[in-house]
Parts: sequence; C-alpha cells; structure tokens
Amino acid sequence: MGSSVAHNMAVAEETEAANDRPVDVPRRWARGWPRAGAVTARVRAFDDRVDAWVEQRRSRRLDPLFFGLSSAADHGLLWMLIGAGRAARTGEPIPALRLAAAMGIESAATNGPIKACFRRVRPPIETEEPLPYDLHRPRTSAFPSGHATSAFTAATLLSRGTRAGPAYFTLAALVASSRVYVRMHHASDVIAGAALGIVFGQVLRRVLPMRPKR
Repeated sequence: MGSSVAHNMAVAEETEAANDRPVDVPRRWARGWPRAGAVTARVRAFDDRVDAWVEQRRSRRLDPLFFGLSSAADHGLLWMLIGAGRAARTGEPIPALRLAAAMGIESAATNGPIKACFRRVRPPIETEEPLPYDLHRPRTSAFPSGHATSAFTAATLLSRGTRAGPAYFTLAALVASSRVYVRMHHASDVIAGAALGIVFGQVLRRVLPMRPKR
C-alpha cells in the first residue's frame, strides 16, 4: 500500500513538472540538447512577463475586439470569408478556392503532426462559465498557436499582388495576439505560430498561387 501511494505521488509530481514546461521536448531529443532546460526557462520567463503585461491592460472595452476576433478566426473561417468577399468583388472564384485548399493543408499539418510533437498545456482559465462570443477551448497542444499559424499563412497568401498587404498582416497580428488576451496561448506559442504561418504561406503561394499567371 505504501509503495503504491509513493508511486502515485511520484507520477503526480512528474506530470505537474511536465505541464509547467513551455514545450515538452521528447527525451531522445533532449539528450543531445544539454541547454534545453535553460532555454525553456527563458521562454517561460518571457511568457510570464507578457501575460502580466496583458493582464494589466485587459478591460471590458477590449473584450469585444479580441474575443470576437479569436472566435471569428476559429477553423480559419474569418480568412475564408475574406477570400469569398474578394471573389465576389472581382468575379474570380479560383483564388478563393485555392485559399481554402491552402488553409486546409496548413490546418492539417499544424493541428496534426506538428502539434503532436509537443505537449504544452494551455494557460489556466479561472472561470468555468462559457466564454464570450461562443469561443471554445481546444484540447490540442498549445504550441504552436493554430490561430496565429493560419492567420499569417492567409495574410502571406492574400497580400501577394495587392496594396492591401499591410492591412492583412495587421489583421493577422490582431488575431494572433487575441489568443494571448483570451488566455488560450502564451506569447511564445503565438510567435512560433506566426513564423510557421509565414513559412507555410511562402511555400503554398508557389503551389497554389492566388493570382493567375500572365
């Protein structure tokens, strides 16, 4: 009985320690990365500073903007609507269809094999009440942020050949930062997702160009 209790306590302590790490690096990788602990500690400290800064500026006036954007961008819906709006305005449906296909590829890769490599716990939410604007809490790994990845993938694709590029990237940055505001991600999740989204966008716009070649 005593050994069983001790074993359970050890397992609980190990699980708590794992949840506290910013990114759970598989042990076989960590063996060749002796400074992994120092790196993750710095990432955690950075995230804590950003979380504290955001917490001081959270207000009811900002809630509609950030909760609304975060909810609207679920499953890439916001970007699909933008693509459909452009298609309706220009009369060219092919770019919108290619955007939808590109976003599907990005989502499958990010929420599948990429997130499977990490097991990061999302920031705690103090209330058990339903979140505003029908926002739901995903069960996947927090790292990297899927919203940030899809936002910057879409912005990279949509900005090609148009003067509205800065507007698309501004919207992408707002969507990405909203995930920190609504406590779905830490800042490092969002930064990693944004960088990954730009890479996806650069690759996918060669495979699925938004503008027809002339």
